[in-house]
Amino acid sequence: VLQAAPRPFSGEAEKFIMSAYSFAEAAHRGQKRKSGEDYIIHSLFVAKNLAEIGMDEKTLAAGLLHDVPEDTTVTLEDVREKFGDEVALLVDGITKLGKIKLRGSKEEFYLENLRKMFMAMAEDIRVVIIKLADRLHNMRTLEHLPPEKQQRIARGTLEIYDQIANRLGIGEIKGELEDICFKYLEPEHYEETKKL
Repeated sequence: VLQAAPRPFSGEAEKFIMSAYSFAEAAHRGQKRKSGEDYIIHSLFVAKNLAEIGMDEKTLAAGLLHDVPEDTTVTLEDVREKFGDEVALLVDGITKLGKIKLRGSKEEFYLENLRKMFMAMAEDIRVVIIKLADRLHNMRTLEHLPPEKQQRIARGTLEIYDQIANRLGIGEIKGELEDICFKYLEPEHYEETKKL
């Protein structure tokens, strides 16, 4: 994760990130993803995605901890006590954003309102960036889900997350999200394009 950053972190920042990793690893110990991998692997990839686009140590720590209060017995208060208000605010924001669901309506005004709500709920833009890094790793591991779920998640990704990445100017994430969505939403065209 630390090597993925364009600039090296200070010794203090590295210690902070490593502490968040240890905390998240202990909290998620024994949990597995649908792929069979240890859950902490997902948290590490989210942090790596964040490091690659040059985010700071508090954002990386929140990326490592983003599922801890929701998926383990560790509370948000435990996170706040160990890592401070700023990281706790980011983790809490990610939990709230996770509760927004795409309901299947395709009208542009509805999607626009959903995007606005997504942005409005994020008191700190870093929450949205962590959520994008989280969605990117979830998309990279989409093959472990049933086909109908793959389609639903890919559609929601294209209609919301891709648009937000575009508005934030995060081209690396936007491009990869589009490629993965194309693979699941237009499999025949995707294969043809790959051959070409």
